Amino acid sequence: MAIRQALLAGPLGFGGAPLGNMFRNIPDDEAEATVDAAWDAGTRYFDTAPFYGAGLSEIRLGAALKKRKRDDYVLSTKVGRLILNELEDPAARDQGEKGDIFKYGRSNKIVLDYTADGAKRSIEDSLKRLNVDRLDFVWIHDIAQDFHGDAWISMFETARTGAFRALDQLRDQGVIKGWGLGVNRTEPVELMLELSEPRPDGTLLAGRYTLLDHERALQRLMPLAVEKNVDIVVGGPYSSGVLAGGTHFEYAPASPEILAKVQKIKALCDQYKIPIKAAALHFSLAHPASAAIIPGASKPERIAEDHAALKTAVPDDFWVDLRKQELVSPKAPLPIDRK
Repeated sequence: MAIRQALLAGPLGFGGAPLGNMFRNIPDDEAEATVDAAWDAGTRYFDTAPFYGAGLSEIRLGAALKKRKRDDYVLSTKVGRLILNELEDPAARDQGEKGDIFKYGRSNKIVLDYTADGAKRSIEDSLKRLNVDRLDFVWIHDIAQDFHGDAWISMFETARTGAFRALDQLRDQGVIKGWGLGVNRTEPVELMLELSEPRPDGTLLAGRYTLLDHERALQRLMPLAVEKNVDIVVGGPYSSGVLAGGTHFEYAPASPEILAKVQKIKALCDQYKIPIKAAALHFSLAHPASAAIIPGASKPERIAEDHAALKTAVPDDFWVDLRKQELVSPKAPLPIDRK
C-alpha cells in the first residue's frame, strides 16, 4: 500500500500527458497555469513520463513545480524509453495503436530500453528534465500489446530481468518509494503479479478501469491486486476524454456504440443532476484496489471541474439505476457497496 500511504492530499492526482502537447500544441504559459491550478486546488500527486512529448511534459512539469518545496508533493515518472539529442520527425514515429498522439512534441529521438542500465539512465535524465533531486514512484512504461504487438512478451522479459530488478533495488535502497508498471493493458500487470521474484508496490493502469471499460480488469487484475496488496493508480478515468465531453476513446475517434453508451450514462447523470465526471471518478475509485486517479488536463478550468466532480455527493439511487440499466458490470464494486 505504498502509494496510498504516500498520498498527501487525497486520491486525485495530475496526469501529465497533455503537457507533452498531446493532440495539440499547448503554449508554455498555459501548461504552467494548468499545473498551478492543480496545486491551488490541492493536488499534490503529479505523474509524467519521458514519452510525453519526448521529454516536454517533464520539462514543463519541473518548471512549474520549481516554486514548490519538494517535500510537499509526490512525483512519479516512467522508464522504458530514452530521449536522445538526435532529432527525428515526431509525426513519423511508430506509436503502435496510439498513432501520432505526440506529433506536436519535441523532435528528440525516442528509443526503447527496458534494461537495468536503461532504467537507471532514464531516471538520471528525468531528474535533470524535472530539475529535482529525487523521484517517489517509477513506472515501467508500455510493455504491452498496444505498442509492441506480439513482441510485447519479449519486451516484458527484457524488463523482468532488467528494469524490474533495478527498480526493486532502488526501492530497497530507499532511493525511490516504489515501482510498478505503467500500461494501457491488463495482461502485463496480471503476468507481473503472478511472478514471485519482483515485488512491485503499485501499477499505473490507464483506461482499463473506467465506466466504459472495466470488464477485463475485473476478471483477474483487480482481485489479484487486492490479494497481492498492490495499489492501482487509475489513469485515463475519462477514457481519453469521451467521458468528459470529448469525442476520443482509446486515443481515437469514439465509435457510434461507445457514444451511444456515453449518452445513456449522461442521461442518467442529468436525471440525478450530477456531472458525468463525478460518476467517472467515483466509479474508478470505488474498487478496493484503486489508490488514486490521475486525469490529464491541459487547461486550468478542467482542473476545477475535476476537483468539483470528486467533491460531488452522488446519490445512492444513481448507482442503483446505473447497475439496473446494465451500464456497469454486475461485478463492479460501487460506492454504495461500502455502506
